[in-house]
Amino acid sequence: MDRTKERELAWLRGITGELATQTIARLEETLPWYGNMPPGRRSAVGLVAQTGISSFIQWYEDPSSTPWIASDVFSAAPRELLRSISLSETLQLIRVVVSVVEERVAPRGEALREAVFHYSRDVAFAAADVYARAAEARGLWDARLEALVVDSILTGESDDELPSRIAALGWHGEGESAVLVGSSDRVIDVDQIRRTARLSGADVLVGLQGTRLVLVLGRAEFPPKDPQTPPPDPLPFLDIAGRLAEFFSDGPLVLGPSVENLVDASRSARAALAGIAVARSWRGAGRPVEADELLPERALAGDGLARRTLIEQIYEPLRAQSGELLETLWCYLDNGRSLEATARELFVHPNTVRYRLKKVTELVGWNATNPRAALNLQSALILGSIAQKGRREASSSR
Repeated sequence: MDRTKERELAWLRGITGELATQTIARLEETLPWYGNMPPGRRSAVGLVAQTGISSFIQWYEDPSSTPWIASDVFSAAPRELLRSISLSETLQLIRVVVSVVEERVAPRGEALREAVFHYSRDVAFAAADVYARAAEARGLWDARLEALVVDSILTGESDDELPSRIAALGWHGEGESAVLVGSSDRVIDVDQIRRTARLSGADVLVGLQGTRLVLVLGRAEFPPKDPQTPPPDPLPFLDIAGRLAEFFSDGPLVLGPSVENLVDASRSARAALAGIAVARSWRGAGRPVEADELLPERALAGDGLARRTLIEQIYEPLRAQSGELLETLWCYLDNGRSLEATARELFVHPNTVRYRLKKVTELVGWNATNPRAALNLQSALILGSIAQKGRREASSSR
């Protein structure tokens, strides 16, 4: 090392404290966010600035140490500090430190000034690398957290921490939620799935478990591109599921019933999973198909939720409303959906049968003249009568 450089290094070491003091003063003058930080954070930022000045002197002494010296600037910062200030704010900090050092060393000669430029570039790249690695780690953590949330919804083992985990993922969905289940035998484009859901007015959680792809959908309101344009009416979940069908492989695609919020989505998930297990047994099933359209198949497969749904939505309302409606529906289904045969058995006019069947449709929402709806109605009557008989036997035994 020549004597000129030795003198410059000695001079730089002598003004280190002065440069640090000037840097802190300049930070307070020029960066509002610095003054608004808690004292502990401000102290940490000041430590980073001082480390930057000290490492510049080391770098000037041995420029070949750049990759380590530049990275060491940020090793002095607590991990909480890296999470509390953005990359943009970090670059502002570097700019202030460089400007203070440059103003002080520029009169000493062009060599020192050029060294400051080279070092500031290396530190800026080091800062970008630090934040890139932090973002990568955060992305991996978010993916693991999202998988944990989806798994909790599927298993129904949610706890008090589920809402906070959902909030940590930046969930925008509010109100109704539903679960869409299918299969995927290829690499999925998660970003494109989120983009499609967002354009449909929904937020989405993505879970891939082997070949099973699970999407948890939730209503979401995103700021419109044009504030003057009124927001469109929300799409039904079935339409949103149709737009997302392209991300699934061929095969059944089942949408669970909508629930009030994401915390209750396990009920939708149970129905969707039960539906996906029996969807192939209905040749006319759509893609996607709602889980409640598969109630008879699910009930035959032993799904208790499907049995309760059929009884509560069909059998019990009919039984509570009128014995005539229940009897007419039984006869109509037992007689092969023949109006004339039902009328003869009940000793009424066929128009009376039509009127009663219309009342059944208005009451439970299923039209007995439709073959698929008739299967739902007949399954509900059978399950309801079995449950009613079981309750009578239990009551008599007591």
